[in-house]
Amino acid sequence: MSSQVLSKQFELLKDDLIKAYDAKGMRASGKFAETLEVKVQGLTAQLWGEDYSQQLETGRKSGRFPPIDAIEQWIKDKGIANKIQGQISISSLAFLIARKIANEGWKRQEYGGVELISSVVTDERIQKIIDEVGAEQAMIYTTDIIKMVNELAI
Repeated sequence: MSSQVLSKQFELLKDDLIKAYDAKGMRASGKFAETLEVKVQGLTAQLWGEDYSQQLETGRKSGRFPPIDAIEQWIKDKGIANKIQGQISISSLAFLIARKIANEGWKRQEYGGVELISSVVTDERIQKIIDEVGAEQAMIYTTDIIKMVNELAI
């Protein structure tokens, strides 16, 4: 039963992450939202996302080139490819963007805000989930103890 409570609460977290993702204007391909996955096993729950989820949370430090093919796909997904047609190739623009990110990093706050995950997965929300599961577990244990006492009394 507690795993059902965890599953429900983590599905709500997932839904709220997707809403925040859209509200911040972060959606390009939608892959982040489509691949979020809740995994619950017993009293352990996890919410899995794309490898780049950290960049959606904090941005990206300078120093290394990001994957150019991912930037090319982003250019297409955002509809930028249609706007630049005849002016610059998608691969050239992707290279320029990648070079700028490698040199300066990517500051998410300039493009819709940071803290996508931490704005939804708050300490208070996690405590609420723990409290719900704990209260349910306490009821289960209490019921089991009462059953055992009643069986002993017979």
